[in-house]
Amino acid sequence: MTGSDEDPRVAELRTAVSRLRRELAAHPVEFPDRAVAEDELAALAAMTSDGTPEIPRLRRSLLLIAGAIGSVSALSRGLSDVRSAVELFGPPPRR
Repeated sequence: MTGSDEDPRVAELRTAVSRLRRELAAHPVEFPDRAVAEDELAALAAMTSDGTPEIPRLRRSLLLIAGAIGSVSALSRGLSDVRSAVELFGPPPRR
């Protein structure tokens, strides 16, 4: 979908993912799970280019990213934005 036909949730997610990818690329400190975060952000970016992403996959990627960069305070705002964008697709299922 392009232009006005695009789902605004997908556009919001794409923007948040892009921003966090840039922040991560500019972050000067290496940390053990950086590659995991980069891979999952790339997967999220790919999902946003294909239309409406698969919600369980979105949540899985978010958990992996949060686990990988959750303790890096310089990236917390970007991570929060990605989380908020994922939540636009609905609440997590109740178990």
